[in-house]
Amino acid sequence: MNRSGFNERLRQILILMLILLIAALLISQLTVFIPGLLGGITLYILSRTLFFRLIYKKKWKKGWTALLFIVGYIAIIALPVYLSISLVSPKIRSITENQDQIVAGIKSISEKVQEKAGIVILSGSSAKTIAEKVTAFIPMILNNTLVVISNLIMMFFLFYFLLANGSGVEKYLSKIIPLKPANINTLAGETKMMIRANALGIPIISIIQGLFATLGYWIFGVEDWGLWGFVTGVFAFFPLVGTMIVWVPLIFYLFLHGNTWPAVGLAIYSVVVTGNVDYIARLKLMKYMGDVHPLVTVLGVIVGLNLFGFMGLIFGPLLVSYFIIMVKIYINEFSNADTDTAPIIGTSDAKNT
Repeated sequence: MNRSGFNERLRQILILMLILLIAALLISQLTVFIPGLLGGITLYILSRTLFFRLIYKKKWKKGWTALLFIVGYIAIIALPVYLSISLVSPKIRSITENQDQIVAGIKSISEKVQEKAGIVILSGSSAKTIAEKVTAFIPMILNNTLVVISNLIMMFFLFYFLLANGSGVEKYLSKIIPLKPANINTLAGETKMMIRANALGIPIISIIQGLFATLGYWIFGVEDWGLWGFVTGVFAFFPLVGTMIVWVPLIFYLFLHGNTWPAVGLAIYSVVVTGNVDYIARLKLMKYMGDVHPLVTVLGVIVGLNLFGFMGLIFGPLLVSYFIIMVKIYINEFSNADTDTAPIIGTSDAKNT
């Protein structure tokens, strides 16, 4: 390599390092908004086909159509959350305002366990400490809305931008991604498939989990079992501890009112059925909707939750799929080089979508 070629390659490497450094800096400062950014991308991929059909074939106005999509998604996302919070808040408030009742209930449970099994679980001071932590934790969950609102604003802002400039963004990405057209289409197809499978699968899974929880509440005599089943379905959107936020307090409530065996039955049912039906449904749905291997789904959810929070349910499996695909693309790219470009999503122009 001659001196000019070496200097050109060095300049290229330095510019690339600078780009990566700035990108890392931006990402580190925008970490809190990553769920909102990923949410905006998700909504765009779910909506782009219908949106392009409306504006290009039906000749709808682009700006008003984008606003219509945003209003529709706000109704779909915000209405269930608002209803659940408005219905549950009075009940939670009444619990948090009666710490003595909670302490008495915890002590009663401990005494019953000690009487039956001879094991001391909690002392009076420990019960009071737990009650104070519980009553402090519940309002924290309900009142921690600033980050959620900020991410919702970011999500809908990005969603509007992508709808208004989607074709241009896709063409720009097709130029800067250093892959052959066939591999760009492979990535695009995998992205659409995984996001659609997860974004549509998660609400279905939440509905299934809510229905099974409702059945359990009805069987074991929980008051307002339909209401609590609805709330459980809403909280099922939040992984790991989502449904526990509902059925754990209900179990304690049954214990407090002397319904020991229904409380035990509901605890077993919730752990065995309500707590596990989502995993079974997720594996089946992901396999059916996107032909996603169960191992990809499981590993993706574990990785995604740590990286992206709630949106990791969608983008975690996508990240694992990307890794597998990139290995194949690496082999394909360097076994047969090609420099053509292609649209970033699909093989046809956006106007023909």
